[in-house]
Amino acid sequence: MTLMNGLDRKVFAPELIVFEGQGPLAGMVAQGIPVADLGVSRLRHALPALIKTIRKVRPDIVFSTLGYVNLALLAARPMLPRNTRIVVREANMPSLSLPRASHSHLLRFAYRRLYRTADAVICTSEQMIDELKADFGVSAKLLCLVPNPVNEEQVRTAAAPITRVAGDGIRLVAAGRLSRQKGFDRLINMMVDIDPTTCLTILGEGAQREELEAQILALKLFERVQLAGFCENPWAYYAGADAFVMTSRWEGLPNAALEALACGTPVIATPESGGIAEIAEAAQPEAVSLAEVGPDFISRLEAVSPFQLANSAPRLSLLPDCYHVIGVVKKFQKVLANLL
Repeated sequence: MTLMNGLDRKVFAPELIVFEGQGPLAGMVAQGIPVADLGVSRLRHALPALIKTIRKVRPDIVFSTLGYVNLALLAARPMLPRNTRIVVREANMPSLSLPRASHSHLLRFAYRRLYRTADAVICTSEQMIDELKADFGVSAKLLCLVPNPVNEEQVRTAAAPITRVAGDGIRLVAAGRLSRQKGFDRLINMMVDIDPTTCLTILGEGAQREELEAQILALKLFERVQLAGFCENPWAYYAGADAFVMTSRWEGLPNAALEALACGTPVIATPESGGIAEIAEAAQPEAVSLAEVGPDFISRLEAVSPFQLANSAPRLSLLPDCYHVIGVVKKFQKVLANLL
C-alpha cells in the first residue's frame, strides 16, 4: 500500500484490485487511486474475476504481493493481455513459510517452476534474494531488493500522544495476526518466567484468539497479558512501550518492527523473524536485539529498562535511513520503469 501510494503520478497511474474492499486497510488507499472490488474472499472464486478485470484494465504491469496470488497470476499469464509484465513481491522467507503450509511440496514445486517466469521478483532482504537464487533457481537478473518502506513522519505523527499501560514495571507490545506464524503462544509462555510487574499487550486479531485466551487463563496471566484486538493506530502503543517484541516462527521483513523503531522503541526478536538480522545490522547499537526463544529471550526481556516518560511524544527515531519511504519508493519505481 505504501509503495503504491508513493508512486510518482506524473509517471505512473496506479489502480488497485482487491478481493474484498471492506477491510481495515481500505482507508489507507491514497486519494485518486481507483479501486476495483472483486467482492470475493477466496482466490479460487476470485481468480476468474481477477483475470477479467486485468483484461479490462489492460495494465502495462501487474504487481502482486501475496505468495498464492503471485503463483496464480504467473500460471494464468497466457490468459492475460499480451505484453503484460508481472512483478511479484515475496512477503516471507520461503524456507520457513512453505514447510508449514498445506501441500508444501506442491507449493515448493510451483515456486521453482513459476517464479522464474516473472518479469521481476521483489525481495525485502538480501537473505531472501540468496534463498530464491539457491533454492528455487530464480535468475539473479530477476531479483530486486526493495525493503519495506516506512513513512516515518506519518507514523510518528500518529503515535502522539503515546498510549502506555498504567502501572509500574516493564511494558511490552507485540502486534500481528493471531496465528501460529507470529508465535504469540511462545511469548505468552515466557511471560511466566519474568518479573510479575511486566505487562504485555498484543495487538491484532486472528484464528488463534480463543486458543491464546485459554493459554493466558491457564497460566494465570490475565492481569498481565492483554489481547487488545485490531487497532487502527498501533503506533501510539509502540511508542508507549519499553520494547517491541517478536517471537515469530517465520517472517519476510517485519514491517511492525520497522515502525516500532520509527517510534523510538527498541525491538527484541527471534532470528526466524525474516530479515530482522539485516535491520539489526543497519540500526544503531542496542536498537534491535536477536534472541532464541527460551532463556536467552527471557534474559533480554529482563534487561529492558522502563523509559522515563517526559511528555506524550515518541522518543527519537531508531529507524535506519535505508527504510525511509522516499528512498524505497525510488527503488520500486526504478524496477517498474526498467520494464516499460
